[in-house]
Amino acid sequence: MAAALLRRVLPSPYPSPTLPAASARRLLSAFTTSQQSAAATTTVDLSSDESRRRLLNRLVYWSKQRGFLELDLGGAARPLHGRGQCPRPPASARPRFTTDGNFNRSSLRKLGSSVGALLIGQAALFLGLSNGYAFAQEDSVSPAATSEQAEGNATGLQRIEDGSVVSNEHTVKWRIFTDNGRDFFQKRQLDEAEKLFQAALIEAKEGFGLRDPHVASALNNLAEFYRLKKEYEKAELLYLEAIEILEESFESDDIRVGTALHSLGICYHLQHKFAQAQTCYERALKIEGRVMGAGHPEYASTMYLLAKVLGLQGKRRDAESLTQESIRILEEAGLGESPTCIQRMRYLSTELIKSKRLAEAEIWQRKILHTLELSKGWDSLHTTRAAELLSLTLQALNKFKESEELLERCLVARKKVLPEGHFLVAVILVHLARLTLHKFASDLKNINSDEATHYLARAKQHCNDSIRITGGILISSSKDQKKLNSTAATDRDKIAATAILLQALEVVGLIDIAAKHVLAQGDHDYRSVEDALQKCISLYRKPDTCRLVTKGVKQDYMWCLRVLMDVVDDMQQKTELQLLLGEAQQIIEELGEES
Repeated sequence: MAAALLRRVLPSPYPSPTLPAASARRLLSAFTTSQQSAAATTTVDLSSDESRRRLLNRLVYWSKQRGFLELDLGGAARPLHGRGQCPRPPASARPRFTTDGNFNRSSLRKLGSSVGALLIGQAALFLGLSNGYAFAQEDSVSPAATSEQAEGNATGLQRIEDGSVVSNEHTVKWRIFTDNGRDFFQKRQLDEAEKLFQAALIEAKEGFGLRDPHVASALNNLAEFYRLKKEYEKAELLYLEAIEILEESFESDDIRVGTALHSLGICYHLQHKFAQAQTCYERALKIEGRVMGAGHPEYASTMYLLAKVLGLQGKRRDAESLTQESIRILEEAGLGESPTCIQRMRYLSTELIKSKRLAEAEIWQRKILHTLELSKGWDSLHTTRAAELLSLTLQALNKFKESEELLERCLVARKKVLPEGHFLVAVILVHLARLTLHKFASDLKNINSDEATHYLARAKQHCNDSIRITGGILISSSKDQKKLNSTAATDRDKIAATAILLQALEVVGLIDIAAKHVLAQGDHDYRSVEDALQKCISLYRKPDTCRLVTKGVKQDYMWCLRVLMDVVDDMQQKTELQLLLGEAQQIIEELGEES
């Protein structure tokens, strides 16, 4: 029974079954009846199996109705750029548009590795602000400063230097248009960039001939541009034409064809055409294995992407095997401590959690943490993020002591490298509050009321600290709302703070449910849950914070409101509380209509 509490304590990768509304009403009715009979006593017999069952049922009711949303604030994946700054979600990496007939693998990689940022499936308070599917972050690259650098860095395909390279007015224009198109693209002047890439294609056809590999390069550049603009159908046709030219010019198993197939596979992947993406990746993998060798990191990269599309098609065992093999290749190449390898291990552990193989996930998460401890130390947010994820898995395995030690260490480390009022500090405090509540609910049979009161007071203190931090962020956001230099990045921080605040307020409600079984009805102070409900309502009613209840946070908001309403509804003591309940119900109806 206690294990079911994990469905609320742990994030969404741990499946949580739903509880029918009729069963929920029976549970609530049973709880109300038990409270009436217990009102005359000063404490509740926590050693009673029946009392323990009632308490767990009540706590688990809300946990079974929802799982944690994942808040992807980019906290683990990017380096810290100075004290007080939170790592951002990955800035769109810029592609290297080719300016010769070669196909550099890096030139075929996407700008949008924000789509490529692996969704952190386990962090309880890291909400995905993007709906894209995840690719490897290592697929993003920095731009070459010049076309010569791009040529010098080409590794995937060989230069075309057979003595037949044409140099004329059109080829010169082709190179100039390509370079300028890349520069305009990097400046986000997309209309100008598109015209230049289109002009470069025309000049390539005029200068080299319609079926020359240089034309395939120009087609690839334009396809890359459209893919990054999410105009996938246009990009797909251009990629296919480029591949057709390459297959005519070279053998069908030439490495240039393999690299183009890799790029087309990514285009299909982004369109959720997983079967087509799988075919492209498999062909590319076969070519790369023959040319580069099965121990090459690029071979491992394609293998990893193939693993991801297999996973998305429900072929998890095959996906896990390929991911492990890609990790092994990197380790044998001396890249076991690289961000690429760490990311793949994290992806594998997340997939294992989804398959409910927590013990195996724990092994990989320990390996990640050990690697980061050695390479970065505990002053790195990468390390604290890895420890945070491992802590959540340990909670699922009822290893509470080590889980708490890791969270406490994370808290100390983050306070050292971040301001105390940072939302990443508040995240850890909410984790600690849930862990404390989890320990309390799991050990009800053996603790007395004094010990239980200590547990709940500690959990509430963590919640109060988290509420104070996130509330401070939102207050400052209200003051700064009219400033012209407000950025989307700051908005992400505010939205994150909003979601964390809601999680903390919700835990306050869960603590109150537990407290009713510890204190006599007349001794319990309801002001905290009343204050939490007022905060939750005002968050939506105030214009400067209502905008922060975005689509991703809305689910969090509604569940927080329902938990608090459930607690207040049982009290039924003051007219003011009934007015709050009425306003809360009205908000839920409004949000339901919007959805």
